Amino acid sequence: MILQGVLGIPAAEMTPKVKNAIMTLMAEVDHVRSELKIAHRRISELEKLADQDSLIEISNRRAFVREMTRMISYSDRYGINSSLIFLDMNDLEVINDTMGHKVGDKALVHIAKVMLSNLRDSDIIGRLGGDEFGIILPKANEQNAAAKAQQIIANLEKKPLVIDGKKISLKMAYGIYPLHSGLSPDHALDQADKKMYSHKKNMKNEE
Repeated sequence: MILQGVLGIPAAEMTPKVKNAIMTLMAEVDHVRSELKIAHRRISELEKLADQDSLIEISNRRAFVREMTRMISYSDRYGINSSLIFLDMNDLEVINDTMGHKVGDKALVHIAKVMLSNLRDSDIIGRLGGDEFGIILPKANEQNAAAKAQQIIANLEKKPLVIDGKKISLKMAYGIYPLHSGLSPDHALDQADKKMYSHKKNMKNEE
């Protein structure tokens, strides 16, 4: 019998009562295993939701900062630097005030899709809050990061948001900061933010 082979129970002791008890126990074990699989899957789903932005299917600030910390640690260990791009959407408040917050949300989603279409699988993108986004480019220097930011902005101009047949031009300012050994994520974000603000100021002066 299969039960005898698996459990090593002598045939003389394999009474109907013992057999039923063992079968019941095995069924309970299978049920527990099934429940554990469901629980693990649910935990994974909850962890994903905790790391995901509430509006866009990209990392939220908490998850993004965690990934930045990991990339800085990678730099500490291997001496290979990466770059942070800090991007800010221009005039989101104007869109919200004149066209409504739903259109503003669609603008943010549209921007994220354009950015994602221009990134590698190894690149990391997150929404830092409001109209601010961050991108981590592993193994990329500042020149590479600037070129990527300009590419994203150029493609955003080529692919405007369309609402009810009307094209809405979306513009972004950016700042670049290298992620190197010994750096803190807060300092990197602060410095990239300052460079972004300088770029935004220059854009307004050129208008």
